[in-house]
Amino acid sequence: MRFLHTSDWHLGRSLHRFDLREAQERFLGHLVETARSERVDAVLVAGDIYDRAIPPVDSVALYEDALARLRGTGARVVLISGNHDSARRLGVNSALIDAAGVHLRTKPERLADPVLLGDEHGEIAVYGIPYLEPAVGIPATGLRATGPDAEPPARVRSHGTVLHDAVLRIHADAAARGATRTVVMAHAWVANGDDDAERAEAARQQGSASERDISVGGIGYVPASLFAGFSYVALGHLHGRQVLAEQVRYSGSPLPYSFSEKDHKKGSWLVEVGIDGKTTAEFVAAPVYRRLTELTGRIGELLTSAEYDRYAGDFLAVTLTDTARPQAAMDRLRGRFPHVLTLEFKPDGVTADHRGYGEKVRGRDDREVAAEFVRHVRNTGPTAAERELFDAAFAACRDHEEGDR
Repeated sequence: MRFLHTSDWHLGRSLHRFDLREAQERFLGHLVETARSERVDAVLVAGDIYDRAIPPVDSVALYEDALARLRGTGARVVLISGNHDSARRLGVNSALIDAAGVHLRTKPERLADPVLLGDEHGEIAVYGIPYLEPAVGIPATGLRATGPDAEPPARVRSHGTVLHDAVLRIHADAAARGATRTVVMAHAWVANGDDDAERAEAARQQGSASERDISVGGIGYVPASLFAGFSYVALGHLHGRQVLAEQVRYSGSPLPYSFSEKDHKKGSWLVEVGIDGKTTAEFVAAPVYRRLTELTGRIGELLTSAEYDRYAGDFLAVTLTDTARPQAAMDRLRGRFPHVLTLEFKPDGVTADHRGYGEKVRGRDDREVAAEFVRHVRNTGPTAAERELFDAAFAACRDHEEGDR
């Protein structure tokens, strides 16, 4: 049986205020064509369908259209909610649309209630673990953790214990059904490593600036070994694709959502679960809407050197190193690079001043403080005309204060 594993669409998200709807629409079209051409049996979406709990109307329309088109390929669709989604809103009418072949798994109490998919070799049970809030835990059911160290679900306070309880419930249900081929979807922070220190370092390296921190008490990750024994584990939350084990993978987000992801290869996993439950996976690259590039240099060089011609169509984060802050820098840069998204000024040869504000202004009058601010912003002092403006402004303020007395 063939699956297409994707996650972290973040519909409604922008990149430094640039609207990514067109890019997201292009990816979803690619996903539909892949599902059709590869004749997949189900598309697995491992959470963070939306970027926020109350998504924009056009994002809801994009989501609705994507589901209809994916279902039109003949594939079933299984989705779980992520930490960015509103589980209640995303899961509305889930019982009704199950019959249409779209399966929303957003309720923690249903995580051991699988979607059953059949082929000529029997059934595959697909379990969906939505994002689990540790402070809430998992509502009590007939299947729960047992043993001297087991906590009541309502008192679970860490990601590790709540996910451990979830996995125990799934194993119990699979055993009761006699299921030998099992697929688990989860929206969580999972890392390799034999101890906490190794997992912490692995988790740090996996992270991206565009991901929301889900740690509790400084710990948000769980060991990959927790998911041993399943045919395939489709993970969501981390935005970079990861292979934690042959059968445990992150698909990553379909688009880069921060410049920390500029070197990521985005896409989805085409997964095949064999008769014996063994799994193979092939990465399917997504179309690149626009590259992300970071450029550093002096503005004159960036505007004139042919070396930078190849970046004219990229999303850019630019750092200027000119000794003095150039006038109208963003407008000038956008004349050559229309898609500059961020601009930072780090003049060569200038070291950071780590003094506090009180220490910086101590012993200085208003005129000196204002002049120092100008020097800090553009690395040159105020002109004579600007000093005259300061004097006039401070005089006006003093007259205003005296008039109020």
